[in-house]
Amino acid sequence: MNRNDRSIVGLVMVAHGMVHTYELSIPILVTIWLDLFEVNPGTMGLVVSAGYALFGLGALPGGLLADAYGSRRLIIACLVGMGGSFVLLSLAPSVPVIAAALVLWGIAASVYHPSGLSLISKGVSQQGSAFAYHGMAGNLGIALGPLTTAVLLLFFDWRLVVGLLAVPAAIAVVFALTVEFDETAGVDASATDGGDARADGGVSSLAEFVGDSKTLFSGAFVLVFVVVMCSGLYYRGVLTFLPEMLANQSLFDPVELGGREIEPSRYVYSGLLMIGIGGQYVGGMLTDRIRVERGITGAFAALAVIALLYIPALNAGLITLLAASAALGFALFVVQPLYQAAVAQYTPAGTRGLSYGYTYLGVFGIGAAGAGIAGFVLELFDPTVLFVVLCGFAAVATVFGGLLSVRSDPSA
Repeated sequence: MNRNDRSIVGLVMVAHGMVHTYELSIPILVTIWLDLFEVNPGTMGLVVSAGYALFGLGALPGGLLADAYGSRRLIIACLVGMGGSFVLLSLAPSVPVIAAALVLWGIAASVYHPSGLSLISKGVSQQGSAFAYHGMAGNLGIALGPLTTAVLLLFFDWRLVVGLLAVPAAIAVVFALTVEFDETAGVDASATDGGDARADGGVSSLAEFVGDSKTLFSGAFVLVFVVVMCSGLYYRGVLTFLPEMLANQSLFDPVELGGREIEPSRYVYSGLLMIGIGGQYVGGMLTDRIRVERGITGAFAALAVIALLYIPALNAGLITLLAASAALGFALFVVQPLYQAAVAQYTPAGTRGLSYGYTYLGVFGIGAAGAGIAGFVLELFDPTVLFVVLCGFAAVATVFGGLLSVRSDPSA
């Protein structure tokens, strides 16, 4: 990589890691808020869903803003907004203020993925390596966010912990303001010379937006969109309340160590997400070795089975539960590179940016409803019913993956 590449990759790695650090620290904090504010899981599920929904819903306008104002400005705005939202969260005296802070976080975080991916695609010459480092940073944030939060909670009150989490955002803003790079250094000038002027996915009018959207959803992308939507519902549905479900198991009752109370469930949750890094790697390798449609079908079928097996695993002893959690964390992240590759395979280059905007809308926007669904299911029933519902999401994705496989099979 040249100097420009390294500067861009450094910025997007920091920003991507922080987006997911904040995202996955929230479920750890939910376990505290449920008791502190004496709120039921259904209500808290709605509160969390509001922020997570905007995380996805803002992806489309975020992409348009990145095209209009540049990725650096959007990434800086994202970092400022996320840090500010966690400062507000640290001061929250009630659930409505928590909801407002999470909404602010969702709005700020939503602009990152379209702006960060656009910056890589336009500014980096060695894009394959850049996307790999970018993904690794995101997964480190996913794994280390809840772990860091859990460790800090051993020593400090939750409000101070949330305030401390806002500090890295301020440091990252300084870095984003001072690092030097050319946002368009990776663009081949000949690509815009008599070629597809809109190959970068840019949309300059409402008519183009509507036309490109119709083009996308009139083809196989509509099947891919159902897959990513189900993935988001499963992802958010299982991760939002999993720390609370694990904490309710007698295996993970709090223990005293060195005068401090330790919540073992939080570390199991963090370990599950750490294993997801391996899942991401394997999923990426599979995209180069098997047909992506078959990979999607098999991976979501595995998630459906794991959801059903997790029910007895909750009461089958420590080793079985840890093994089931490891399998869940691994499979949950295997699917991501597979559906990302499917988006690229089933969309034209001229609408690629828009297609990824819709993808994140499905995963993080519609998928955010998974938190609300999980909260109400747990309020009315028990974890058994929740995992049956999650199995249903994975089963629908499996069916649509199969439809993609049949559609793309020449022999069919």
